[in-house]
Amino acid sequence: MASMPVIPDSYNHVLAEFECLDPLLSALRLDSSRLKCTCIAVSKRWLALGSSGGGLNLIQKDGWKQRLFLAHKEGAISRVACCLHDDDYVAVATSQGLVVVWELNQERRGKPERIYVSSEHKGRKVTALCWDTAALRVFVGDHVGKVSAIKINASKQGKAAATFVMFPVQIITTVDSRVVQLDYLDGRLLISSLTRTYLCDTERQKFWKIGNKERDGEFGACFFPVGKNSGNQQPLIYCARPGSRMWEVNFDGEVQSTHQFKQLLSSPPLPVVSLRLDPHYTSSSCSPQSLSFPKLLYLTEHCVMTWTERGIYIFLPQSVQVLLWSEVKDIQDIAVYRSELFCLHTNGKVGHLSLLLVDRCIERLIRRGFWTLAARVCCLFQNSVISCRARKNLPLDKLEHLKSQLDASTQQDLITQLEELISKLEPLDSACSSRRSSISSHESFSVLDSGIYRVISRRGSQSDEDSCSLHSQTLSEDERLREFPAHQEDEQVELDNVSHASVTVEADRNETFLPFSIPLSFRSPSPLVSLQAVKESVSSFVRKTTEKIGTLHISPDTRGRQEAKDDEQLQELTVNLVASPQEEKELEAQSCQLPEEDHLRDLKAATAEAIAKLQDPLVLLEPQCMRRVLQEWLIYLEAKFGSKQHSASSIKKSKTVCAEEMRAVLEENLGLDPTDGDPADKEYSILEDCTEKENNGETCVSKTTCENSTDLKGPLDCCFQVAPPYVIEPDVQKDLVELTTLCFELCVFSCGNSEAEESCDTSLPLAASWTLACRFMRSYFFLLDLKRLKQCIITTYATSPNVWETYLAGLKELTCHSPVALAMENEDMLKILKQLHDLGPWDDSPLLLVHAQRLYEKFGETALRPLIKFHPSILPSDIKQLCRNDPAHFLAYLDSLMKSKPEDKRSSLLRSLLQPESVRLDWLCLAVSHDAPQRANTVDAEGNPRPRSHLFTWGYSQLILLLIKLPADFVTKEKMADICKSHGFWPGYLFLCLELDRRIEAFTNIAHLDDLSLLNGEDGSIPETIEEWKFLLRLAQNHSTAFHHHGPQNGNAVSNGSPSCPDCITVENVALLLAKTIGPNRALPLLQECGLTLELSERFTGVCEILRIAEKRQRALIQSMLERCDRFLWSQQA
Repeated sequence: MASMPVIPDSYNHVLAEFECLDPLLSALRLDSSRLKCTCIAVSKRWLALGSSGGGLNLIQKDGWKQRLFLAHKEGAISRVACCLHDDDYVAVATSQGLVVVWELNQERRGKPERIYVSSEHKGRKVTALCWDTAALRVFVGDHVGKVSAIKINASKQGKAAATFVMFPVQIITTVDSRVVQLDYLDGRLLISSLTRTYLCDTERQKFWKIGNKERDGEFGACFFPVGKNSGNQQPLIYCARPGSRMWEVNFDGEVQSTHQFKQLLSSPPLPVVSLRLDPHYTSSSCSPQSLSFPKLLYLTEHCVMTWTERGIYIFLPQSVQVLLWSEVKDIQDIAVYRSELFCLHTNGKVGHLSLLLVDRCIERLIRRGFWTLAARVCCLFQNSVISCRARKNLPLDKLEHLKSQLDASTQQDLITQLEELISKLEPLDSACSSRRSSISSHESFSVLDSGIYRVISRRGSQSDEDSCSLHSQTLSEDERLREFPAHQEDEQVELDNVSHASVTVEADRNETFLPFSIPLSFRSPSPLVSLQAVKESVSSFVRKTTEKIGTLHISPDTRGRQEAKDDEQLQELTVNLVASPQEEKELEAQSCQLPEEDHLRDLKAATAEAIAKLQDPLVLLEPQCMRRVLQEWLIYLEAKFGSKQHSASSIKKSKTVCAEEMRAVLEENLGLDPTDGDPADKEYSILEDCTEKENNGETCVSKTTCENSTDLKGPLDCCFQVAPPYVIEPDVQKDLVELTTLCFELCVFSCGNSEAEESCDTSLPLAASWTLACRFMRSYFFLLDLKRLKQCIITTYATSPNVWETYLAGLKELTCHSPVALAMENEDMLKILKQLHDLGPWDDSPLLLVHAQRLYEKFGETALRPLIKFHPSILPSDIKQLCRNDPAHFLAYLDSLMKSKPEDKRSSLLRSLLQPESVRLDWLCLAVSHDAPQRANTVDAEGNPRPRSHLFTWGYSQLILLLIKLPADFVTKEKMADICKSHGFWPGYLFLCLELDRRIEAFTNIAHLDDLSLLNGEDGSIPETIEEWKFLLRLAQNHSTAFHHHGPQNGNAVSNGSPSCPDCITVENVALLLAKTIGPNRALPLLQECGLTLELSERFTGVCEILRIAEKRQRALIQSMLERCDRFLWSQQA
């Protein structure tokens, strides 16, 4: 037998049929020419089969052993639907158009009973049934487009309780053509017809058409629920389109994108693993398939399934991929439950398929004893079997057992192929030995100054191929720095390409967990003894060289590892040191920067003293006292981390030098001429040099680039210190971070002296304060709480872009070696966004913000809209800072964020974002000044509204109305009203006038706008007193001539009294509104009092007469109803 073709490794799923349901159909007598299966449904417990004879068969899926038969005399069963959240209810549609709802009474072990029969669709063909996902409600669609809802009263209390209340059938809507598919999720009903798809909010009775382009034919649509770990992300909708396309739609019915699968479907079909036929695969590709998907069904967590007359297709729509497609002919309908597919064929046969990973399919075949089929599937999907994940379920011993079960006389070719497959797999227990044997050809090692041997693996060597082996549990060096020794025995971590020979710290973790077994001369039998010798050697080396080293540098390897931690939580951004002595010793041996034991003794003592003082309520409640305490502590911090000489003499730095530092900063920002130009010239040259280094991608450390310790500027302004120069204990670092962040929040940027204290005072120029803040961040970035730092910058330095840019520059320096930053150069935006999503959850980590900054810098506004998926990790205030040079981009993001949420949640979300409250006015000013009509079109020369100018379209009108309708104080509402009036946004201005009880002003502007529809009772704009009616009548009398004879018109206003202007502000129209509101008998005296009866036409008199007649009839009807109720009550008493 020739070698069978191999399926590519990109396919790791398969459809499998493990059992044939033909005997079941035969037992049910559904395999004859007279009686056959017509429809199918499935739930967790039941498989429901409707028959042409009017019977419904319910088979228990567990063992196919229990059967219920429900008979119907109303005709053949055309549709059936099982309630997924309560298996005790089933809905059935008959060929006569009747819909019957059954309660099975399985919990009470009673007989099934009909609890509702709907004749709403009688005489029509029911084409779709769908259950509510939470309540007992069934949605029904027929061939003329009518959609109804049947609400069921739960009968858990007995039949009498069920029949006491019968809810009437609710008509949802009638669409333009036959209903193809119905789907329901979270209060919304999806209706797919022959021409388009509709989204219905069943609670608020609102309807949306999805998309603008129609179609012609059967095309399905379904909801795509979000996963459990998706946070606040809303469900999606997928709608089938002609030509193998799908629309991706958000939960508000807005089309987000169109996915094209035509070219992807040119791949050959995957075989269905079946007991009936041997699987065959043809590697030659077919032509692209332009298909129409009659239905779309949600399958498992990420898949959407559909079918045609040719086969079954399963897609991953979010990543626009085809998971698989297989040829299955003559499918009439498919019912799915999780990963199970029950296929009804046109001949009445039923098939049961399961969507499985290839390795699990093979494992199940082996467990059931189907040896030949399992071997063939192994050979077909050998690329998937070789993968690390598959080997967990299919180890070598299981494959060897499978080979031993084959017949050597008749299946020699299959055995040969299986042996070739096994030969490609390395035994799990030989991984360590293969590493040892390859050390001579693939490894090299070097000796560090401390005496440590470091083993380096060449990239791409074969020794790394079995990274999934048992002994790959050994952690690489960078993983040890942040995880050692926790979970070392529990987790399996793949080795990096560069592996270092490391020494474990516990005696029981001996050679078994070492990646290599190298006979080094200095190595003792006990790892603990070896570690002690290493510690003594390193400590001696450091003590001898401390006096020669002015600054302890960070090794490039360690720095790269620390910067690569941007995907972890914020508390792990700085070097995450553990407290165990053994791990600290390992870190000392690897970085060669071990400080003296009490090197930070003075700083620790000062820190403890400062914390004790700050806990005093008298100090804590007085900002000036807090600043003095922090300034005294800052002397010790600057002595250790802020200057070049880290010695005790740094603490005695004179106040004169501090004053000179402050003076130099002020000269730089205020343009003063320094008395001596040399220091400034010197710093300018140094800044130029550092800028050049940054442009070349080099790293510049402030402490090491300053040549003169007496330089007036101290650390260079262009450099960031993102990692500590010393090993700092976690408890000490926590206190240092707290105090350093507090210094920044209280604007304490320099040591304690009189001029430095001015840095916290309001008398200091803003430019100087900004510069000091930037220098402070650069010097102590590794000691700042990045969350609090961001919030402080947004609130305190909102007008200083330099401070924000410095903060982002520090984050970029911290994450310059992260995978996202490296992928930013070559990958497209969608891949980068997917990578960010996979690295989550981000919570409120600032590191996500710097990645968003990189995306915005590279892709512009198009990168902002997808960032709404990362809310609340990224807030609108962050986006506003990113887009401060182009506010229109921020508005587009904010508007998209609001529209992505349900209407009832938008106000609460927006209110939570308005922190501080002053942000509301800023956002309102932006919204009314972008994508808005010109002011000349909405406001006349006198500042009054132009007629009908409130009908102009505003790009961000929904966002503006949300902002002004949120609760606010009186002053804020007045400011918002002034903003709306100055820009001519009259709907918002009228709303605020009514809120502020400025009703006269509101009526005046309504008269200028010349629209009677603005006078309605819904928002309270209709006059409430006689005086207000008189004022409005005078306004109509004074403005009618100017509005309808000489003034410019934006609408259809004509002369006063004309019947063609029913919504214009005229005397007659206002008088008619008055008569409808208070009655004609009260309106006529008021009009006579105002002297306006002569201006009224015969139309007004006729309308008043009609109103009088209607009022009399209404009174008579009410009187008659009251008399009947009275007689009924008296008869009940008798």
